[in-house]
Amino acid sequence: MTIPLIPFSGDDKPSSDIINTCVHCGLCLSSCPTYRETGLEMSSPRGRIYLMKAVDEGRIGLQSEVFQEQMSQCLNCRACEAVCPSGVQYGAILEASRVQLEHARQSGKIEPAEQASALSPQPSALPPRPLWQRALRGAVFGALFKDMRLFRAFSGSMALYQKSGVQWVARKSGALKLIGMADTEMMLPPLSGAATVPQGQIYPAVGGGLVSPRYSVAMLTGCIMSTAFSSVHEATIRVLQKNGCEVLLPPGQGCCGALHTHGGDLDGGRELARQNIAAFEGLGVDAIIVNAAGCGSTMKEYGHLLHDDPAWRGRAEAFVAKVKDVHEFLAGIELNTAGLGRLELSVTYQEPCHLAHAQRITAQPRALLNAIPGLELREMPESSLCCGSAGVYNVTQPEMAASLGARKVGNALSTGAQVIATANPGCALQLAGELRRRGEDVQVRYIVELLDAAYAAR
Repeated sequence: MTIPLIPFSGDDKPSSDIINTCVHCGLCLSSCPTYRETGLEMSSPRGRIYLMKAVDEGRIGLQSEVFQEQMSQCLNCRACEAVCPSGVQYGAILEASRVQLEHARQSGKIEPAEQASALSPQPSALPPRPLWQRALRGAVFGALFKDMRLFRAFSGSMALYQKSGVQWVARKSGALKLIGMADTEMMLPPLSGAATVPQGQIYPAVGGGLVSPRYSVAMLTGCIMSTAFSSVHEATIRVLQKNGCEVLLPPGQGCCGALHTHGGDLDGGRELARQNIAAFEGLGVDAIIVNAAGCGSTMKEYGHLLHDDPAWRGRAEAFVAKVKDVHEFLAGIELNTAGLGRLELSVTYQEPCHLAHAQRITAQPRALLNAIPGLELREMPESSLCCGSAGVYNVTQPEMAASLGARKVGNALSTGAQVIATANPGCALQLAGELRRRGEDVQVRYIVELLDAAYAAR
């Protein structure tokens, strides 16, 4: 029976050249979190590329249930890219595949194609997402993360939820379990409802007896980091000041666009990229500092995101040239070690995927931790295996996220360390939530927070 297949079409199609770069060697399998959990070929990068190739060649369509499932199940952790001998740009074709699925769901357009293969059963149409998913995506991609005023208002309402006693009632009454939100709500961090590092501020360099010259840097305030993790911003600014940096927080900046680009909304990601490029360009700074791994990874890929936009391509490339992860920057200058006091702590480091795999920054965070007097760094097993956070993955794939979170925390606890150090908000939330579920008295801290504490202890 001939079934009309929905093909890749229009803009943002997965590149056939990238798909065909994969030689199916299988070296990516052991690095893939979902393959490690399931043991299924389709749940591996090689398997998913095979599915993309099948759609690209017209053997299956976007309505393939297996294709939809696997494009959603992938964490986009990019661990496969870090070990691929052929240099397959997996993240680019995954994100494009998700765009294709979203376009097909929104348009409902069906084009005739060749006979379907027996690879998977396929309905003749791609139905839209359920109403609740459309509402959630509309709120996240279309409103909250595009308008920081709305995001801060939402953060304020969540802070009121926590402080008013409603959270306590919701947890004790079992209401959260009834609506299936107990595990997700457990990851909600304490919120103040206000950003303590407002845009437009300039923080002068402290110096601290450094031989190195002063630097002028601008810093991304972002969305979640500026509200739920504003204390990390404060620590980052103090550490940069102690290392001879004047820190600018330019107005007009916003969300980095990571959730949009990873979630199939590349146009939304492009809109936010342009906003940030416009906010940061012309400042004459030495570097644009980012203290969240996922944000830094996305910002370093603005050149790819806008490569087909002649008006913004050059501006994006100039912007990307200055983007530095805070650990990358601090490890690349003469660190003010003389100002560091002792921290008698045992620490294990959980590597955020978009720091270790996407940005290939692995040695620098460890070097900074080892620079702190008294701190003992204990390596955990599988330190770079994804913790299961991955943006909104906890909501879209709760079982896999929970399994990976439990695996990560189990590995961390096996070290006996007092602190789990990380460098990304999603990871911090995932780790803290799993620790609360287990009743473990182990802290989750950002590396810059530990550096800040060491400078304060001097």
